[in-house]
Formats: sequence, C-alpha cells, structure tokens
Amino acid sequence: MIFKKTILALSVMVATSAAQAAAPSNEEMWEMLQNMQQQMAEIKQQNNQLKVENDSLKDQVEDTNQAIEAVVESAEQTAVASVSKTTIGGYGELHYNNLEDQHGTAHKESIDFHRFVLFFGHEFNDSLRFFSELELEHSIAGDGKAGEIELEQAYIEYDINQQHRVKGGIFLTPVGIINETHEPNTFYGTERNPVEKNIVPATWWAAGAMFSGEIAEGFAYDVAVTSGLDVSKKGTKTSYKIRDGRQKVSKALADDFAYTGRIKWTGIPGVELAATVQYQGDMTQNQDATAGSATLFETHAVIKRGAFGLRALYATWDLNGSGPKSSGYDEQTGWYIEPSYQINSNFGIFARYNEWDNQAGDATDSEYDQIDLGINWWPHEDVVVKFDYQDQDAPKGKTELDGFNLGLGYQF
Repeated sequence: MIFKKTILALSVMVATSAAQAAAPSNEEMWEMLQNMQQQMAEIKQQNNQLKVENDSLKDQVEDTNQAIEAVVESAEQTAVASVSKTTIGGYGELHYNNLEDQHGTAHKESIDFHRFVLFFGHEFNDSLRFFSELELEHSIAGDGKAGEIELEQAYIEYDINQQHRVKGGIFLTPVGIINETHEPNTFYGTERNPVEKNIVPATWWAAGAMFSGEIAEGFAYDVAVTSGLDVSKKGTKTSYKIRDGRQKVSKALADDFAYTGRIKWTGIPGVELAATVQYQGDMTQNQDATAGSATLFETHAVIKRGAFGLRALYATWDLNGSGPKSSGYDEQTGWYIEPSYQINSNFGIFARYNEWDNQAGDATDSEYDQIDLGINWWPHEDVVVKFDYQDQDAPKGKTELDGFNLGLGYQF
C-alpha cells in the first residue's frame, strides 16, 4: 500500500513539473531522478522491515504450534502406553441341540448360552505379566441354577531369558489340542469333541508352576507340577471316571501332586506334533485305599496345508489299584481323526470319527463311537456360525444321542 501511494505521488510530481515547465533543464531532470531514487530506497527499506517483522511473527507462531503438538503427542503416547499394558478380551458361544436318545427318553432339545468368557491381562514390564480367564457357564449361576462361575486361569508369567519362562498360579494343563486353545472360531463342530472331553479331560486346569521354552529350532517343552485329580468324589461312591476327578482349584485336596511334561514340534509351517505324559501317585488324594497311581499318555497331530486340514489325537490312562481294576476303569482310552477342507475364507466343511471308552479295562461293551459331519461359516475371522450332524453308537442301556447341533460363537 505504501509503495502504491508513493508511486502515485511521484507520478503527480512528474505531471506537475511537466505542466509548470514543458521543457525542464538537465539539472532539474537530474534532481528529480535523485529524489525519486531516494524515495524508492526508503520504500524498499520499509518493505524489508515489514517482511522481517512478519517472518519473525510467523516463526513464533510455528514454534508455538510445534510446542503444542509435541506436548499433545507426548500425552497421547503416554496414554496409549499406559492402556496397552492392560488388555481385555474374551469369547462366547450359543448352542442349540436337537438330539434324540435312541435307547430311551433322555432326549436333548435345548438352547443354551454355553459359555461367556472374559480375559484380563496386564504387562508389568517386558519380562513380567499377568493373565486371567473368568467364565460364566450356562448363563445363570447360583443356588438351584444350571450355571457356574469359574476362574479357569490366573497366573503370573516371568521370562527367564529369551528362550525360557516360568509361570505360577492357575493355568490350563499342557495336553491335547483344544485344552489350551478352545475359542469357538478355532475348531469345527458346535460341541467340543467327545474324546478330549471324556478322556483328556478338557477343559482341564490346575494350580502350580510350569516351566516352558524352546530347546531347539522347532522344538518347545513344558514341565509342570500342579494340583492333581481326585476321582474319589470325596468319600462318595466313586466311578474313577477321569472327567469327574477335576478339582478346579476349589478348596482342592493337595495330598498328592501331578507331574506333567510335554514336547511339541512345529518345524514345518502348518504342522504341529506333540506328546504329553502325566503321572500322579494317588488319583484319590489318599481318600481310597483301593486306588493307586495313574499315568496319562497323549499324542496328537495338527496339519494345515492350504485348504486341507487334519487333526488326529490318541489319549490313554492307566490307573493302578484293585478299585479301578474291578470296574474296568483301570484303562480309559480314546482317539479321533478329523479331516477338513476350507472352501474359501468364509466356509469350511469337516468330518470326524470319535471312539472312546472310560471302562476299557473290562470285558463288557462300554465303548462309544460317534461320527460328526458339518460346516462352519465365518462372516468374520473372529465370528463363526456352525451346523453339524452327529450319529452316535452307545453301549446297550446307555444314552445314545443322534441329531443335529447349531452354534454361534465369537472371540475378541
């Protein structure tokens, strides 16, 4: 604006001079040019001063904005770091069963929110962490209700070094395929397979300490000392059935501990081979003099190559003592094989043959067989809808359930 006004004034001066003297002398022209040059220099100096002042103000504004952004970014990083140390997750599954008893009237036609599970974890530092799993079964718990509230995991884990770690508290026993990984979107079938349910017996947790780690490329180990099973049913008539012996760390008898070891190989992508051995000196926690030690051996393979999948598992218990032997419970064995094919990222089909016997030590027919066929639909990788048909063959006089199951599951 100043520059324009000055140019206008100079123009007026030139025009006025021209009007006063149509032909100025050389001296007059030289004086006029010198005046114009002086005024132009003053204008340039004023413009430079304004530019310096503007640049200084601009730098101050930019410095202030950068300082504000740095404070905000630091606060956000602090908040994120604080939040990320504590994690929350979970899973759940709704089941509909439509099964008819082929040997009697024990039909199963029901709908049940089978499990609602929440995970809570916290990282104290890079080498020390906490993890827990709280579960509500069958929707409602309390006196006279079908449900239970269970604390399935609550342990502290410490990294000894990069290859080895130790945990203490309540944790899942390192055995089988689904005992440690049983979120509904990770396996086929609405219900968990009957072999791991009745023989392993999943879901199976205990209290104690466990060392884990990697001993070579592809090889991992777990060694645990935990609370043991109690198949004595605390003084009532016992069946010695393994699943009934889970104490769930609820005022559990601890006269006799269990010792578990597992070796796992994952040297080829998509392949897992594992074997577990557990020994317990007294399966009744000294509640039954006719029972003695028990040994579990379990081995399995999980193979996923492209669209094709295969799961296979074998598990057997050997119980000592005249009590288990007299009723055939001294040997409890089961196995299954499950091929599957994932059609695309959303659909997969499977077939499974199951065979198990909790009284394999006697001469009577006590073996169960079951064939499962079904499909999984994953609208999202963490959400699954399931349909399967089961055809069961049970011992004479025992409940034999045939029919179909529907399931809805999720994890987050």
